[in-house]
Amino acid sequence: METDIGTSKAAPHPLPKLPTGIEGFDHLSHGGFPRHRTSLVIGGPGAGKTVFALQCLVNAARQHGAPGIFVAFEESSSQIIANGNTFDWSLSSLTPEKLFIMDAHLSPTLITAGDFDLVGMLAMLAAKQQEIGAQWIVFDGIDVLLALLQDPAAEVRELYRLRDWLAASALTAILTAKTGSAPNFGFLQFMVDCVVRLERHQEDRISVQTLQIEKYRGSGYAAAEFPLSFGPSGIEVDATKAPDIGHKASMQRISAGFERLDAMLGGGVFRGSSTLITGVPGTSKTTLAGKFIEAACQRGERSLFVSFDEGAEQIMRNLSSVGIALKAHVKSGLLRMHSARTEGISAEDHLLQISALIREHRPQCMVIDPLTAIAKSGALGAARTVANRLIYRIKDEDISLMVTALSEAEGLGGEATDLQVSTIADTWIHLSYLVRGGERNRALTIVKSRGTAHSNQVRELILSDAGPSLSDVYTAGGEVLMGTLRWEKEAEESAKQTRHRAEFEHKRRELRLAEANTSAQIKALQLDLERQRAALTLSSGEDSLHTTSSNLRESELRKRRGADPARASTKKHANGAAK
Repeated sequence: METDIGTSKAAPHPLPKLPTGIEGFDHLSHGGFPRHRTSLVIGGPGAGKTVFALQCLVNAARQHGAPGIFVAFEESSSQIIANGNTFDWSLSSLTPEKLFIMDAHLSPTLITAGDFDLVGMLAMLAAKQQEIGAQWIVFDGIDVLLALLQDPAAEVRELYRLRDWLAASALTAILTAKTGSAPNFGFLQFMVDCVVRLERHQEDRISVQTLQIEKYRGSGYAAAEFPLSFGPSGIEVDATKAPDIGHKASMQRISAGFERLDAMLGGGVFRGSSTLITGVPGTSKTTLAGKFIEAACQRGERSLFVSFDEGAEQIMRNLSSVGIALKAHVKSGLLRMHSARTEGISAEDHLLQISALIREHRPQCMVIDPLTAIAKSGALGAARTVANRLIYRIKDEDISLMVTALSEAEGLGGEATDLQVSTIADTWIHLSYLVRGGERNRALTIVKSRGTAHSNQVRELILSDAGPSLSDVYTAGGEVLMGTLRWEKEAEESAKQTRHRAEFEHKRRELRLAEANTSAQIKALQLDLERQRAALTLSSGEDSLHTTSSNLRESELRKRRGADPARASTKKHANGAAK
């Protein structure tokens, strides 16, 4: 069957690899070291070469049941075991069938005499490989062998011998060597498939350790330099995760500490979000952080309080003075308090410690107070990088985080911090001082709160036995007043209102009196009018009665005088005609 090589596309075959179990390194190397090939770990004294190689063998034996052989050219097996027991590997419990450590100290006299080669040692190692079924092998301190040979031709000969033996043995091999320690050091790097460089250097009097993959045949890898740290479990490499951000976006709200602050935040902060509290010293950043943790514990949530340069007992004592009680939650195991010094410890080491605490305690809510303290541990650039990675790592764990940070200065532009983490924080609360009238008062404002219709007011933060609280906004002439000035202005306004009320009451009484007098006058006039009307009616009735009475009397008088009725009638008609 013929194949058109020019047009066919063969499916890619990824390079077989064996994971090392070293956190971060397997991610950077896209799976670990190349299987059945040789890798080189180089670095200066104390960079961690031996620990790195031994940790790979321990992890292979424990995690994958893959036996290994460790050949020590520089240290004895007892020294290797003693050093390894400083980690939580339980190295002494590994049987020689799982991890065989071989002393390979070379006698300078023997080598100088020209009677040395690797043939006998490699034969012994081949037998041990068959005996235990080894899959890994480490040659630790190969540079010691090369330095003792003192003959470039002998160095190349033994290196070729070792290369050919490793290729035939189908072992996954690791060689360790000091940087630039032998004339044929460049050839050593050429003959291997993967080269890892470990570095240790000083930055601002702090020791900083890094790892870099310089070469990896047949595989992609992260070529940048990455921080390296030593912890209880050995070496950890802080490998940056994939560039895409997959943080969860919860709609659940949790309390930021107390009711009035939650109201300013539109109902609290989102679960799994990060909150930054900035301010100069003494503005009560730790108090707000403590209130946040207390609220979490009262909800029954596991919490972690990490403080720098201040002891846990001292923090709990100070917080109790403002009504924040944490000791009971510590005793119950719900809250873990961890305090650490920043001097002499690199920012990477702090990151490693905090990561270990998170793995052990598995908190739902967490405080770091103050995060800016890690900037004292070495270079500021490294501290900024660590701070950003730490916040992202905590958010990856869906932990609700509150961090405090010291501001650079008071006044305009003083909200910024040295670590510059405000851009990645979801909520930013700033605390400041307002100094007027001979006193200093605390003010709180919300700079930002993503996804929340938050308040833009400047509120006075008041501390009391009952805990922190926020006073109502009080302005005078467009200026926010706090403390004694506010009290004096409120007292002045209260006195003014009292005077206004008294004047109002006085005028109202005068008006009522005037209304009463007017009503009395109107009533008197009405009575007088009624009297006059009655008099008029009486007078009219008397006049009518008098007229009637006069007619009756005249008629009666005529009648008594005996007047002639007919004549009288005639006279009456005559009088009517005359009219």
